[in-house]
Amino acid sequence: MNLTEILESLKMGKISVSKARKMLSLHSVEEIEDFAKIDVGRKLRRGIPEVVFAEKKSVVDLKKIIVVNIKKTGYVLLSRINKKDYDKIISFLKKKKLRIKTGKRSNSLLIYKKKLSCTGGEVGILTAGTSDIGVAEEARLMCEAMNCSCICSYDVGIAGLHRVFPALKKMIKDGVDAIIVVAGMEGALPSIVSSLVDIPVIGVPTSVGYGYGNKGVAALATMLQSCSMGLSVVNIDNGIGAGAIAANIANRTKRKTRY
Repeated sequence: MNLTEILESLKMGKISVSKARKMLSLHSVEEIEDFAKIDVGRKLRRGIPEVVFAEKKSVVDLKKIIVVNIKKTGYVLLSRINKKDYDKIISFLKKKKLRIKTGKRSNSLLIYKKKLSCTGGEVGILTAGTSDIGVAEEARLMCEAMNCSCICSYDVGIAGLHRVFPALKKMIKDGVDAIIVVAGMEGALPSIVSSLVDIPVIGVPTSVGYGYGNKGVAALATMLQSCSMGLSVVNIDNGIGAGAIAANIANRTKRKTRY
């Protein structure tokens, strides 16, 4: 039985509470042959969907994972598909007549069967440079998978600090519930943004840069040592994690304002 059938059977008295609990527990994990166990109940339980890290997986395995996720939950987010496999996955999805959301400069895909509702909160996403866009787009796809809407403004770093103010003004006016700031090099932009707004800010250091502290180390250190309050930091290039945190904050805020 699927989740709805289990709940309906419980409501009609066809199964006991203990039986329903056992069935729901079994329903929460879907095993795919001997290589993957999908947590199909995560979105219902935590509000955060399961994300498939595609980089180390074969095309054959990814196709099987996609099919199971679509059947069980209606959508799936694939993170960082190998460049050589990207077109193959796109072709497979088109044959299956599935909908796709892509990310600029990103090999991640949000795949879904029915139109995703935009019933959650609102998240702002900023990048310091154009080289940071790929990571920011992963965050956007994660937010949209969690039913949030996003306001994005890219290439507004401290090399031309005046660029960030119009973007922040729009985000404040629209009442975003959280702001993701993605930055490489010295990673200063998140500290500046968090010093200007009364909104939770999630900093994402990226592996953009060169010389001392390259591969994101300098940006991570800067964000962790920020003297500006209200800034939290995820790992280097972790747009997915930042999206999950921001969308969770935004969705909880949305729920609070409804009642």
